Amino acid sequence: MRPSLSAMARLTARELTGRMTTQHTETPHVRVQPADPTTVLVLGGTGKTGRRVADRLIRAGHPVRIGSRSGETPFDWEDPRTWEPALDGAAAVYLAYYPDVCDPGAAATLRAFAERAAGSGTRRLVLLSARGVEAALPAEEAVRVPGVEWTVLRASWFCQNFDEGILRGGVLDGEIVFPAGDVKEPFVDADDIAEVALAALTGDGHAGRSYEITGPRLLTFAEAAAEIARATGRAVRYTPVPAEEYGAALVRDQGLPEELGAFLTDLFATLLDGRNARLGDGVHRVLGRAPRDFADYVRETAGSGAWAD
Repeated sequence: MRPSLSAMARLTARELTGRMTTQHTETPHVRVQPADPTTVLVLGGTGKTGRRVADRLIRAGHPVRIGSRSGETPFDWEDPRTWEPALDGAAAVYLAYYPDVCDPGAAATLRAFAERAAGSGTRRLVLLSARGVEAALPAEEAVRVPGVEWTVLRASWFCQNFDEGILRGGVLDGEIVFPAGDVKEPFVDADDIAEVALAALTGDGHAGRSYEITGPRLLTFAEAAAEIARATGRAVRYTPVPAEEYGAALVRDQGLPEELGAFLTDLFATLLDGRNARLGDGVHRVLGRAPRDFADYVRETAGSGAWAD
């Protein structure tokens, strides 16, 4: 019996396919805070990177507007009626597209949004993209509209997936079941992504640039699990499974459409084929320092009690 695989399927389905399972509701009355000429709109402002970007903007003294389905500023990628009020007066926008920039409909939606942003007076767009995935390139191209300075941040596996995302359940169960084989990943800290985003949103010299943001060393998922085990004193191991088996679990256990299960299977097979087993220099180029190491993330997270029973 392998309960971890079923648990992982539930988490992955919720995080990667939330748009497919969320009921559409009537658009709420749209109310936004008065705009400041330097207001930054953060989309995905309650997510792993978005909330960190918003926090840093606020600490730096920049007016921030967080757009989300349930926030003070309602925003829904599937409802263009919410776009204009959210954009009103925003000088820059941080774009964390939901559910994923590799989604087949992402490019068309982002293009429409970018054109709407340019028309409303927004002058800077910073897009969080996927590293090493050709399916993300149309989304990146979509934000390159006339009259707007664009910056693309390419990242792959976040350290925070182990405590805030799809891998946390495996850590708590003691077995991380995932279709990553023995591939090495340069796990990146979401705090580094947020620091780079802050610089791109508020500083000069980043227009028209794409940055590959990674951690400072390559680790297999088994090595990452071992580091977590050492820091927490709990038994944590990594068990690889084929991408096809993992995708089938999503269909079988969660009732996802077979077409969607096939898409996720292909996505995992693509992301975890070793194409990202190399280091990027984005953090150093933008911030002038080395990226945060996975060991630092593990030590701080273990100390916070995030993996406590």
